[in-house]
Amino acid sequence: MATDTPSRRTKIVATLGPATDAPGMLEKILTEGVNVVRLNLSHGQADDHRARAAAVRKAAEKVGREVGILADLQGPKIRVERFANGPVELRDGDPFVLDCRSDAPPGDNTRVGVSYLGLPRDVEAGDVLLLDDGLVALTVLEVAGSEIRCKVLIGGRLSDRKGLNRQGGGLSVDALSEKDKADIKLAAEIGADFLAVSFVRSAADMDLARRLLKEAGGNASLVAKIERADAIPVLGEIIDASDVVMVARGDLGVEIGDAELPGLQKKIIRETVQRNRAVITATQMLQSMVRSPIPTRAEVLDVANAVIDGTDAVMLSEESAAGAHPDKAVAALRRICLGAERQFEPKEDLTKNAHHLDRTDQAIALAAMLLASEIGVRAIVALTESGATAQWLSRYRSAVPIYALSPFDDARRRMLVLRDVQPVKFTHDTLNPAVSAREAVRQLFTAGKLAEGDRVVLTHGDHIGKGGGTNTLKLLSVGADGVVESLRDL
Repeated sequence: MATDTPSRRTKIVATLGPATDAPGMLEKILTEGVNVVRLNLSHGQADDHRARAAAVRKAAEKVGREVGILADLQGPKIRVERFANGPVELRDGDPFVLDCRSDAPPGDNTRVGVSYLGLPRDVEAGDVLLLDDGLVALTVLEVAGSEIRCKVLIGGRLSDRKGLNRQGGGLSVDALSEKDKADIKLAAEIGADFLAVSFVRSAADMDLARRLLKEAGGNASLVAKIERADAIPVLGEIIDASDVVMVARGDLGVEIGDAELPGLQKKIIRETVQRNRAVITATQMLQSMVRSPIPTRAEVLDVANAVIDGTDAVMLSEESAAGAHPDKAVAALRRICLGAERQFEPKEDLTKNAHHLDRTDQAIALAAMLLASEIGVRAIVALTESGATAQWLSRYRSAVPIYALSPFDDARRRMLVLRDVQPVKFTHDTLNPAVSAREAVRQLFTAGKLAEGDRVVLTHGDHIGKGGGTNTLKLLSVGADGVVESLRDL
């Protein structure tokens, strides 16, 4: 049997920033295990993101790995505006005014402007407004024209451009700002593999983003960031309209409250997987490593629990973008993922009633996983054009690695977020499915991923080279030199 080192099944996303711009750091974090890099379009200029995208492609080639690029839209995050003389201290019980005018002057310790001028329409007396991720809280006393007159509920230090949320959600600002629409064109231009839409409230938000991306010439997978309380009642619709879902725990935790967040995270992961989409868990996963070279035990448990719950990927934000040890943070994330995967073997319900089956390739994927669990195989091999078959296979949690062979660079990069899937470049010289199957097995054998005596399940379509046509399942036995000893249609 093959004896290569254990492969990590959970994928790692890392945000780029000043810390990863340091000479050699990008190559270090890729070598440590980053599968997808995130460009946070909330910060920097378009040319900064163009330069980083180009650097990622160059670094990936240098270290000999494929790496996906996720462009993350800023979204309509509501923020306070700037203060005249720097940060202010708000004291419990003090009056404070949110000035919702376009010409509001710079703020002081009695008032400040806000970025969303429609805020007075969305709030009323008694509402609680949370600033700076809940570190400062205001209770609304009255709304008078463009002014929201408040009392400080929880005082603290408040500085320029901090975020503002309404406890419980309910703010009606549009999901895509004018900046976001321009950044969608930028994402298409740089060839982003994933596009994340912030503050999604409905499936219509995702449909609009998909249409704008297509018009711009992009083909990225769409990521719905769940960070509004409003998204939870229509979670299933949002998942169905997306390719990937992100549990964005920062703003979501502010709106729904910390106590509700753990259970909701598990619900989002579970429902996303059941609906055949990928899921990323994000925000403050290793927050202490912004400064510390090692994580806290609580952070280790947090990451491990997300892995055990079935997340496809875990994400670093400030830890990699602006932290003191980006490479150490990635290495820690890799170790934690591997440890959690070793301790907890997935137990999947492989009955058809446990999953939504709408397509032939989904049914083939379920059958492949059922066969693998019953007879025991070394791997599942999927000959796929678009990566759809690999996605369906990865929804059925298993300890068996999935080698997804595709000739297309962009398809392989979009598969990099899928748990258990290892994309492999495979260019077939024939349209004969049986010959292509043998070539695929030999390539994996030569790469050390298969050994003599291994059994594998292979899926492909009757017509090699055409997307969306997976309809065949085969059992292969690997002989000497990677030659297929037996090949039986099942």
